[in-house]
Amino acid sequence: PRPNHRETASAGNHPHFQPGTGRPDREDRRLLPVPQTRMERVLADRAAELGVEVRRGHELTGLSQHADAVTVEVVGPTGRYEISSRYVVGADGAHSTTRKLAGIEFPGAASDDIVTRIAEVAVPNEFVDPATGGLNLPGYGHISPMYHRTERGVFAHARFPSRPDLVFTVEWATDGIDTDAPLNLEEVHDSIYRVMGADLPLRPPEGRGPHRLDRSIGVNTRLADRYHDGRVLLVGDAAHVHFVIGGPGLNLGLQDAINLGWKLAAVIHGWAPPGLLDTYGAERRPVGERVAMHSQAQLALLAPGAEVTALRELFTELLRDQHTAAHIANMMAGADICYDMGTESTHTLIGRWAPDLLLDTGNGPVRLADLTTTARPLLVDCTENACLATEADGWRDRIDIVTAHTSNTAATGLLLRPDCYIAWATDSPDPGPHERESMRTALTTWFGTAQRPSQRRPVPPRSAAGPR
Repeated sequence: PRPNHRETASAGNHPHFQPGTGRPDREDRRLLPVPQTRMERVLADRAAELGVEVRRGHELTGLSQHADAVTVEVVGPTGRYEISSRYVVGADGAHSTTRKLAGIEFPGAASDDIVTRIAEVAVPNEFVDPATGGLNLPGYGHISPMYHRTERGVFAHARFPSRPDLVFTVEWATDGIDTDAPLNLEEVHDSIYRVMGADLPLRPPEGRGPHRLDRSIGVNTRLADRYHDGRVLLVGDAAHVHFVIGGPGLNLGLQDAINLGWKLAAVIHGWAPPGLLDTYGAERRPVGERVAMHSQAQLALLAPGAEVTALRELFTELLRDQHTAAHIANMMAGADICYDMGTESTHTLIGRWAPDLLLDTGNGPVRLADLTTTARPLLVDCTENACLATEADGWRDRIDIVTAHTSNTAATGLLLRPDCYIAWATDSPDPGPHERESMRTALTTWFGTAQRPSQRRPVPPRSAAGPR
């Protein structure tokens, strides 16, 4: 659970966004550059571990919804077949067939005067600064890693472990491009020269391919008019597309999937409260809308021209103010998002993504993040007499309960959803009847009705060392 994301949505409410105050918390702002191929391998391994069957080379061609199921028509290597299921989740990208077959509109804006080129290449070692990973470009100077704007466009360079270097350009001119011809290294080289005004030699990367070499003309910013239509739901690029600047798309899609995943599981397992699945679109669509907004703003600030340069100078001045810097940093990290959890409690952590607290469970220190690996709701009880754990007895069949001690007096009790957003919190060492009742309300709102005593079966205590 990191960083302190904040979003708002209880049963049907829209997210709100809270600007940061002061300077950003450096501990909660970390950049972890991981190649997409590596991320895909990790997710594929986890899916296989869970017994998920992945069918590659199968194409969705039809979809029909019924009262209690969805039927999809598929064309595979051996021919056509149908599958019926309770729900269908479209995670099939910007040109989503699922979205189109469900009749979900994809409105937005498009610009056709921008061309982006991205390529995996080999850069001569003498051009690379070993201390920073940036480039020392003769005729221009030092270029820090990632995005670099000039009056003629944008250039970016990044190094990854065990992968070729990645170069990227954006130009605001599409004249003279043969769109029928595939991109080649000569075209990438010439684009870098136009943007930087200096020569950067490029070679094909070593090792097995295929190596990335893509050209894209135009930029689309689009948002599905709804994320949920009957028994069809959309996640990731099927629900939203925007310019790649800042790289928020992967995080946005993963959070869509995590938000939807636990709610869909609750419905399938039969303990979801009424309307839980409706909160998915209510929570996530405004977040997609906000990312589209700041991606468009960043693209505008990268455009060529003296007027944009002047605007960037003004933004540089504004960012020297720590409150403004915190506002922008929190927006970019998603840390200004706050879900309305539908509780009367005003604790400042409610609705936020949980901070990674250090807890003492009697078996040594453990991070809160390590307690969330079961992907189940989690109640952390740090009160003096562990009274919260007793109050939550009726939900032990679906939530994990951990009693612990912490030096963080800002939270003596935390109720986390499986996506690690805080549904309820207290800082009281001994919560009174009203606070305990508000916790029961939060448990019912997000995790359904408590089991009656006659329905309850003994549940082994949760070990802080790992999942049950």
